[in-house]
Amino acid sequence: MALTDKSALGEGDEANLDVHVSVDKEKRMISIRDKGIGMTKSHLIDHLGTIAKSGTAAFLDTMASGGDMSMIGQFGVGFYSVYLVADHVEVVTKNNDDSSQWIWESKADGAFVVTEDKENEPLGRGTDIRIYLKEEMLEYLEESKLRQLITTYSEFIQFPIYLEVEKTEYVEVEIPADEAEDDEAEEGEDSAPKTKKVKEVTQEWEQINSNKAIWLRTPKDVEEEEYNTFYKTLTKDFKDPLAHTHFSAEGDVEFKAILYVPEEAPPQLFNDAGTEGAERGLKLYVRRVFISDEFDELLPKYLSFVKGLVDSDSLPLNVSREQLQQSSSLKTIKKKLVRKVLDMLRKMADDEMYEDDEGEEASTDEVEMKYTKFWEQYGKAIKLGIIDDSMNRSRLAKLLRFRTSEMGSDITSLEEYVDRMKEGQDNIYYLACSSIDECATSSSTERLIKEGYEVIYFTDPIDEYVMQQLTEFEDKSFQNASKENLKVGEQDAALASKIKDLYKPLTKWWKDISDDIDTVKISQRLTSSPMTVVTSKYGWSANMERIMSAQALGSDTQASYMKSKKTLEINAKHPVIIAMLDKVNSDSADPVLRRQATILYENALLESGFALADPKAFSERLLATMQDGLGVSSMEVDDGYEFPFPETPEIDAADEEDATDLNGEDNVNAHDDL
Repeated sequence: MALTDKSALGEGDEANLDVHVSVDKEKRMISIRDKGIGMTKSHLIDHLGTIAKSGTAAFLDTMASGGDMSMIGQFGVGFYSVYLVADHVEVVTKNNDDSSQWIWESKADGAFVVTEDKENEPLGRGTDIRIYLKEEMLEYLEESKLRQLITTYSEFIQFPIYLEVEKTEYVEVEIPADEAEDDEAEEGEDSAPKTKKVKEVTQEWEQINSNKAIWLRTPKDVEEEEYNTFYKTLTKDFKDPLAHTHFSAEGDVEFKAILYVPEEAPPQLFNDAGTEGAERGLKLYVRRVFISDEFDELLPKYLSFVKGLVDSDSLPLNVSREQLQQSSSLKTIKKKLVRKVLDMLRKMADDEMYEDDEGEEASTDEVEMKYTKFWEQYGKAIKLGIIDDSMNRSRLAKLLRFRTSEMGSDITSLEEYVDRMKEGQDNIYYLACSSIDECATSSSTERLIKEGYEVIYFTDPIDEYVMQQLTEFEDKSFQNASKENLKVGEQDAALASKIKDLYKPLTKWWKDISDDIDTVKISQRLTSSPMTVVTSKYGWSANMERIMSAQALGSDTQASYMKSKKTLEINAKHPVIIAMLDKVNSDSADPVLRRQATILYENALLESGFALADPKAFSERLLATMQDGLGVSSMEVDDGYEFPFPETPEIDAADEEDATDLNGEDNVNAHDDL
């Protein structure tokens, strides 16, 4: 109205659009005073009167019986809700179009009274709602409770909200003359005035919603320090965030948002996400009014670490979780939020490594390693996203980081790996183990590393699940180095066929003596180790078997189905394998040879990361082999065994006397004689 009629606002303090909240504990009354447009007598009768007549009692009955809270925000229902805490309400109001100030009052009994106000001070313009609390609702008279409510729900309202607070201080006052005379009589005359400190309680107006809604401004107008300060206000975190994004979305659903990545991940991040009572990352506002922080559907679980807010002008104030789930607005908001978060992470990753003007990679010491910090804290979140979010899988794959056979302790990306690939290399090689050391010493990657192929090392239990979903990257297929049919470089087919025929007696014999071995073949991956154990393309790897066996609720049926038969690959050039071939050709029935072959296979199982089915039998075979090597006649323990202790030489009396004399004080040359 003031845009067309400047006199509507008035002058001086009256022109300030604000809200004042105060309490009167004696009357059990809360006063909420605004300088808005106010209401005329007809407004009070037509609107508040209709509410009082038609719906207040029904609303209270509905709420008491656990009614539908989605009604909140519909016309008049917000006013009904005051009777949940009050048994009597007065509305004092003054409108510019009405010469009189009016009082509307009701006790939620279906009746109301409107009278001309001649007893209260003039409002000038606006409304004063006076809530007389029920006996059991006196907590709302406390300053701390009102402060909490205003901060939670109206912290970013653009109009100032003031709360009347008590201020206590001690001030110096002059002692009255009669008291001063008594003191002088006791202490003697003193011309200096006497003072004392007394407690003084005053009432002051304190603005509660001093934080500004910076998301309403354009990003270019907001300083970095303002973003950091707002983040700390929003999350109560004392550290600056790693990154933020500030944007507006237009279309079917219009909203503004500021999203942050905290520097540190909270404990039990994914265990708590989505559970009742868990801390939520996003707050939903509608026209700067806080609605809820329990909308888990705004971001997927793997991005639950993101903090921030979403403020929409197109959603209704009475939006509920159920309404949002049923509307297409949720999918639109979620899609845009996820896209912006991934763009923010991608920018953070790109900023970490850059090229200077000459095209040479900059030293990492010159770059703030923000994405490395992010990966240390939230790497599992990105991996979980690849498993859960098929729509954004390619974007998430570019955010992966891992260690490789060439990077040492540094981490690298898939894009950087592909750039370093050898000419003609079609596969991205990886190996999953329980530790980096196990990966680095694995026999499965000997030839790959020797011929200059880079191997990705996966040591996180979730990595195996990730690779089940991520089958290729930039037209390059992933190849598990511990699976069969690994081909490295060019192979001489004719020579390989001859070697296969040469070792056929050994491979057939070895397969026949073991129920656990599905195939024995000549390896193309070994260079220095005599043998290794691999699994089929679609079976569990050794690492996955270990992970699944550790599951508390794992299924034996599933385990038996997914545990594929083992393939034993042998190194045809290794001296041990050459000797085994000679032994088989000369005497394949030798029981010692059979025991040695079994021990070699079980040792290869352990080295390849598998668990032994019968550790006791392995131990017995190992001891039997040691018995043959050491020439021990029997492995039975003799309880009557006599230990061959060395004999202690006897010392006669003369020698003992000479030894004592050497230690005496009179023998000054004893040391030299010795």
